Amino acid sequence: MALAVSPAEPASHNHYDHGGQTSMRMNVFGSSGVRGVALDELTPADTVELAQAAGAVFRDRNARVAVGRDSRLTGELFVHAVASGLASVGCDVDCLGVVPTPSLQAYCEQAGVPGVMVTASHNPPEFNGIKLIGDNGVELTRDTLERVESHLEAESAMTTWDEAGEIRSTEGANSAYREQLLEAVDRDRIAGAELTVALDPGHGAGSLTSPGLFRELGCTVKTINAQPDGRFPGRDPEPVQENLAELGRLVESAGADIGIAHDGDADRAIFFDETGAFVDGDAALAALTAPELDAGDTVVSAVNASQRLVDVTTDADASLRLTPIGSTHLITAIRELQAAGETVSIAGEGNGGIIYPSYRVARDGAYTAARLCELIVETPLSELIAPYDGYANVRRNISYDTDEEREAMIDAISAVAEEADATVDTTDGYRLDYGDAWVLARPSGTEPVIRVYAEARSQERAETLVDQMAGAIS
Repeated sequence: MALAVSPAEPASHNHYDHGGQTSMRMNVFGSSGVRGVALDELTPADTVELAQAAGAVFRDRNARVAVGRDSRLTGELFVHAVASGLASVGCDVDCLGVVPTPSLQAYCEQAGVPGVMVTASHNPPEFNGIKLIGDNGVELTRDTLERVESHLEAESAMTTWDEAGEIRSTEGANSAYREQLLEAVDRDRIAGAELTVALDPGHGAGSLTSPGLFRELGCTVKTINAQPDGRFPGRDPEPVQENLAELGRLVESAGADIGIAHDGDADRAIFFDETGAFVDGDAALAALTAPELDAGDTVVSAVNASQRLVDVTTDADASLRLTPIGSTHLITAIRELQAAGETVSIAGEGNGGIIYPSYRVARDGAYTAARLCELIVETPLSELIAPYDGYANVRRNISYDTDEEREAMIDAISAVAEEADATVDTTDGYRLDYGDAWVLARPSGTEPVIRVYAEARSQERAETLVDQMAGAIS
């Protein structure tokens, strides 16, 4: 089985606990599932095999599995393949149709069944992929994913003809998800503010849930790209600033209090403030984190965590646990910390994927956006994020031609780390944290380059850190 996993590229964090995490990736499941170009890198035959392997693991606890998909053109094709694979190993299948990943997760939690989400999240239209969800509504941990992979390596154990699973269409998952969201946030507080929300679901699955949710929260909702369309004609599914210019203009023209954008499966949210200005994802994460923290709490983020988040956790006398990039690693760390009796108040990355463990150990773009709406009832978003502006980021790539050059560069980075008066984290490359700033050097997973990143309160400080590291390895 030759599945191509879409690479995730980092960038980097302080007052933290490494926790023994490893940066080694799983063979098939990347940091957020399996993804590839549909009908090329990811085929229906691949998907059947993967579903059979997952079904073999799921059947240890439950003989029913829920399957959902985002709005991609190949979604239905792959849902049929997944359902066939699951049914062939004896699992009954509930096909939910087009749903955001958080909607599938809510269904899994409520019904007590595991799930398979057919989505490539933020990847371009030609991609598709698979995420596996446990019967608690949470993405599977690394250990469980490795069990699924072990079944991929063995011969598929299909059941007999008379024990094959039943496949049925199931309606109502999205409406039940919206009702759950309405109960999970302060509906009266938001409604009382009479907010105007500009919303861009990007033609993804969130088109079916977020507009209705914010109207039911008492907001005036103005939308763009709010029709599910697997061609993604209005914009690319990745909610980054260069793809969201129209949303910024909509915020301005509508006099909106906030702009909200989702990725293809709506488990992430990116924002614009009331002036139509793009809000850096790291600033949004810091602003959402600050009111959640008590002394002694732990925040979980990836190795590319911003200095903004470091400062927020330090000011609250909380701790920051770093993991490799990707939701799978964050979720595994949250589970480990909770099992050890620690309070994880919030987790996430600067890409808009934020987790509130008290709600569900899962990223949920609509929930995150609603929680931010609670905060802007009294404080405009531009003022809310103002304390987290003024951070400078510098990045530089240093190329190499041979493996020998690469190893020599890594040795040089290690030597710098050993001599530095900084806290060193090796979760993914070498991150040197100086308290007021950090620098990260790591080999790219996709190109023959060493990536060097730094963040500080001043441009000069960030450039100095990059120059020092680059000078040592060039």
